[in-house]
Amino acid sequence: MSNTALMPIPGQIDPVPVARDITPRADGRVDLLGLPKQAISELFAEAGLDAKQAKLRAKQVYHWLYHRGVTEFEAMTDIAKTMRPWLTERFVIGRPEIIEAQHSTDGTRKWLLRTADGHDFEMVFIPDADRGTLCVSSQVGCTLNCRFCHTGTMRLVRNLTPGEIVGQVMLARDALGEWPKGRMDIPEEETAAEYTADGRLLTNIVMMGMGEPLYNFDNVRDALKLVMDGDGLGLSRRRITLSTSGVVPMMARAGEEIGVNLAVSLHAVSKEVRDEIVPINRKYGIEELLEACAAYPGASNARRITFEYVMLKDKNDSDEDARELVRLIKHFKLPAKVNLIPFNPWPGAAYECSTPERIRRFSEIVFEAGISAPVRTPRGRDIDAACGQLKTAAEKKSRAELDRLAEEKQAALG
Repeated sequence: MSNTALMPIPGQIDPVPVARDITPRADGRVDLLGLPKQAISELFAEAGLDAKQAKLRAKQVYHWLYHRGVTEFEAMTDIAKTMRPWLTERFVIGRPEIIEAQHSTDGTRKWLLRTADGHDFEMVFIPDADRGTLCVSSQVGCTLNCRFCHTGTMRLVRNLTPGEIVGQVMLARDALGEWPKGRMDIPEEETAAEYTADGRLLTNIVMMGMGEPLYNFDNVRDALKLVMDGDGLGLSRRRITLSTSGVVPMMARAGEEIGVNLAVSLHAVSKEVRDEIVPINRKYGIEELLEACAAYPGASNARRITFEYVMLKDKNDSDEDARELVRLIKHFKLPAKVNLIPFNPWPGAAYECSTPERIRRFSEIVFEAGISAPVRTPRGRDIDAACGQLKTAAEKKSRAELDRLAEEKQAALG
């Protein structure tokens, strides 16, 4: 039976998410997904291999795990056949379980995923003409209670592990067919064309799914290091963006230890309004947040900080708000761009979306000041995959209903 106890939350202003223990696997095997090469080597040594063998096998397994995307030791063809059952008996290559996959009319895809200990979360893939972006979750639920965000109406259950975070990227590559082909045991027959996936669809990652990444810092950092490792998933740090609601004390560490692009959920320019819609502002105010942005390692005109700004009718969308946004960016000398996000309504939401005319005028004022302020086109609205809409569909459908739908889908395919 999985441990389904909710994580205690001290309060919405200063949430301190203490990760609930992960329920161990019933079969006692250790999941290797999410582990770096050194940790895999140490596990192999503890299981009985000598140091030289452990290091060699760890290097091979790491390559198959993160570069090839295999999920069974039996597929690791350059590892001796006698060795593969030994690995299978002691270790496992986990993937979050796919409970439901949805496809929007605009090409956006959303997956409802389940952890090995029975908790649900979501990820989204957004294809564009010149890129494909995966929106990755860092927690099951969220502590921050931002009033415009549907995910914020969930309670935090637990942090996702490095394996559950990197597992989302791997599942997306599974679905998109983007693992290199070719056989490792006969290298002379492997051509460059076989080894490289043609025209990658998944080019960018944004840590903008469920949860606040900087409240799960260690696990997010460790997962992204695997994603950026040239021997691992090999995605450039310039193609990865981490979005925070403003956990100021962790921002410098994020720049130093992860070094990816920074996005900040700003959403308002006055204390009164931001206190209301982004409650963490009551602890880390706008000025403190923008000072941390100005000090963010690596920020430059070539790597601008992105400010996310959801457009809420008669709340934060006036000409005065736009001018104050410009003033703040210039005052703190920030290399910045602003993403204007039309609000995605959901049942029970306290706000309405600004009118298209109001959004356009707001954008014009910011642009005229020399700051890029594109309006984000809402994507995946028909499958509740748009910004701020992630809230697991498991709350709406029972497990029995999901199982029935899966069986019907399988029957239709087969």
